[in-house]
Amino acid sequence: MREATGRRGLGLRAGDWVEVRSRDEILGTLDGKGCLQGMPFMPEMLAYCGRRLRVAKSAHKTCDTISGAQSSRRVEGAVHLEGVRCNGQAHGGCDAACSVFWKEAWVRRADAAAGEPPPPEAAGCTLEDLAAAARGAGGADGADPTWACQATELVRASAYLPWWDVRQYVEDVRSGNASVRQLGSVLAYFAAWRLIRLARRSRTGAARILVWMYDRFQAWMGGVPFPRKKGRIALGENTPYANLDLRPGELVRVKSYDEILSTLDGASRNRGLYFDAEQVPYCGKVFRVRSRVNRIIDERTGRMLEFKSGSVILEGATCQACYSDRRALCPRELYPYWREIWLERVATDAAGPPNAVGDPLPRAGSAREGEA
Repeated sequence: MREATGRRGLGLRAGDWVEVRSRDEILGTLDGKGCLQGMPFMPEMLAYCGRRLRVAKSAHKTCDTISGAQSSRRVEGAVHLEGVRCNGQAHGGCDAACSVFWKEAWVRRADAAAGEPPPPEAAGCTLEDLAAAARGAGGADGADPTWACQATELVRASAYLPWWDVRQYVEDVRSGNASVRQLGSVLAYFAAWRLIRLARRSRTGAARILVWMYDRFQAWMGGVPFPRKKGRIALGENTPYANLDLRPGELVRVKSYDEILSTLDGASRNRGLYFDAEQVPYCGKVFRVRSRVNRIIDERTGRMLEFKSGSVILEGATCQACYSDRRALCPRELYPYWREIWLERVATDAAGPPNAVGDPLPRAGSAREGEA
C-alpha cells in the first residue's frame, strides 16, 4: 500500500469557493486507514463529493480537546466548509455535529482551469477501508465498540501550537478568519483575565473589584459580562433539573447569565455538564433548536457516551473561542450543549417572532417548566 500523499497548498481563505473532488480522486490520496497526514476522511464526507461549497474558515489551527493541555494545535493545509457538519451516521449515531476538516488535497478551487492535474490515481484506500477505520474493537460479542473519527484522531493529525506564537494570530487575520478588531478584543480580554486570575490567587478581594469594573465597562460598551464567574451551588450538592422536551425547530430564549449561575456548582457544571465561558455571549438571546443530544463519542477514549439528562444544540450558537484560554480564535466552531434548565420557550403569540434568530427579545413571563 502506498503512503498518503499531499499537495501544494491552495492558499484558501474564508469566503473562497471550492469543489470537493470525486470519491475516487479522494480515495487516491489516502493511506490504508483512510487518512491523509493523519487526518481521517470519514464516510460521512462522501455525500459532499462533487459539490461546490464556500470556505467557512481556514483550519490552520484547532483546539486540543483530547490531551487536557488547554492548547492549540497546528493543522497543515486544511479548511472548514460552510454548512458541513458530521451527521454521525457512520459513527454510531453520534450527535455532536462536529465541524469537518477538509484537507486541501480533497478539494479544488471552483474557478480552477479545466486542465488542473488531479491528485495521483493509484487507489490507496477503498470504501470498505473507510468503514472499517471508523469502527474499532469492541467486546467479545461486538458490543460497546470504540470509534475513530477526525475528533478522536486530531492530535495525530496536528502539532502543538503554543499560545504565544504570534504567527497564528497573523494568519487568523490574513486568512479572513478574524478581523483586526476581533483580534484586539480577544487579546484585551485575555489581558484582563490574567490580571483577575492573579488577583484571585492573592485572596485579597481585589478580584471581585476587578470583575465588577470589567462588568461595568462591558455594560457601558454593550458587551459581554465577565464570562468566568463561579456557580452558586456548593460542590457536591445536587444541581437543579428541568425537562422541556424541546424538539428541533422550536424557538427558545437562553436565560440570563445570572439565572444560569444559580443552576451551576462551583465547577460551573450542571449535572456533570460544563457551562463554558463561550456560551455566555448567547445569554438572553433567542435561537432555534437544531437537534437533541443523546449520545456523543468521547474524543479521548473513542467510547460512546450516553446522556442521562436531555440536552440540545442551538442553531448558530457555536464556540467562537473568544474566551478560551490558550486556544484563542480556534476556527473549529464546535457546538456547545445546552441543558434545558438554561433555556425557556419563546411565547411567539405574546412576544412575536424574532426579527433574526440570535437577537434578544423582550422577556415573556412564563413558568419554568419541569423544574425539580
